[in-house]
Amino acid sequence: MSDIHDETYDDADGTRAGAQSEERTFAALPPAHGRGFAQSWWGQAWLKALEDTALDLQQLKAGRRLARAGAVGAVSVRPGRITAVVKDRDGTPHRSDVLLQELSPEAWDRFLEMAIERAGHIAALLDRDMPPHLVEDSAAAGIELLPGIGDLEPECDCEAWDHCGHTAALCYQVARLLDEDPFVLLLMRGRGERMLLDELQARSASTAEAQEVREGAQEAGPGGVDAAEAYADGAILPPLPALPSLPAEPGVPPTLDTEAEPSPGLDVAAVEFLAAQAAVEAYRILTDALSSGHERSPVGDELTVEEDAVRLAAARPGLAVEARLAAASERGREGLDLAVQAWGYGGRAALHVLEETWTPEDETLARARAALDAAWDEDERPQLRASHNRWTVVGTDVQLRHGRDGRWWPYRKEHGRWTPAGPAAQDPATALAVAVADGDE
Repeated sequence: MSDIHDETYDDADGTRAGAQSEERTFAALPPAHGRGFAQSWWGQAWLKALEDTALDLQQLKAGRRLARAGAVGAVSVRPGRITAVVKDRDGTPHRSDVLLQELSPEAWDRFLEMAIERAGHIAALLDRDMPPHLVEDSAAAGIELLPGIGDLEPECDCEAWDHCGHTAALCYQVARLLDEDPFVLLLMRGRGERMLLDELQARSASTAEAQEVREGAQEAGPGGVDAAEAYADGAILPPLPALPSLPAEPGVPPTLDTEAEPSPGLDVAAVEFLAAQAAVEAYRILTDALSSGHERSPVGDELTVEEDAVRLAAARPGLAVEARLAAASERGREGLDLAVQAWGYGGRAALHVLEETWTPEDETLARARAALDAAWDEDERPQLRASHNRWTVVGTDVQLRHGRDGRWWPYRKEHGRWTPAGPAAQDPATALAVAVADGDE
């Protein structure tokens, strides 16, 4: 799919310079009619950074139209910059660039140290996957891998001062590349695949050698200065050691499967499941607590009993435990399965969209209608029937649901029930394409 070229570039303007860096060039992708641009959660995070930044919805609409039509040429990716030639509808070509700040050498050092401590991260990347815990652990180390609002800086020879249709089309196309290979994002952040894996291998070997030295020192016996003597001499004590790093994964509680008969009424399997889930939740809370800027993050409300039952059921504890959770949440088995499906697409927010019907106020409704008007050309827009916060495509089994946060959720009718079809999108056309594609499968 791609060719890799070793080139040298100046960080400021992309001209040749003295330092060696990688560039990957991806051939032009075919038109994307009838499908969303990003299926992976990290590809959608990339698009969210674009859609939250762009000031002109019409330019985003133009970009989606150009990308869907196959107007984006070969995409060149190198540290800090992506480039492509994008053709207007009349065939006029434009050189378009989008800049993303590279990580500093210090940030890459922290990322590499974090990665070698967690072998699962390396395995995931080699599988072309970017699991959420990789991004969470990186954020805990002060490294933001995914772009945020304002991080995608556009440059285009059409001389637009903000994102134009050409740079937006380039970003939509790159989302498709990210779906297939998260190393594309790491290259934009400053490290190509070969360089990254070489550095990980070198650090892993160095870590192994250091471990051998430590083990040898332990076998040789204790050393250092007697604490009482050091205190009596008034010696300056060394600083406390740094906090230990997060373990690679949550701990595993001890098994309760013993030869002794359990107490009457005690469901051993259910207790073991709850203990394991408590360890997973504690690990998540600790990760959040160590993340950069955690002290400024808003504190969310506690889950209700019904919501927590869905969270637990999403871990697939087995039929017996799921039956108890279905009863506790008063949903029944079918209702719980539907709620779990929603939870997998977006947690608590997705669950609210599934179960809550609300009527947008005038200002919210006006913004929703403006987003729908901007999402399609006049000859492309489907006929929609509105009811509260739900827009159903007339004559089909697909629906868009508008969340209170302004995002759009795709739904399909299956076996007579509206069913979540995918995660939320800022763009209603993207969400609808996901619902249609889900039905085609």
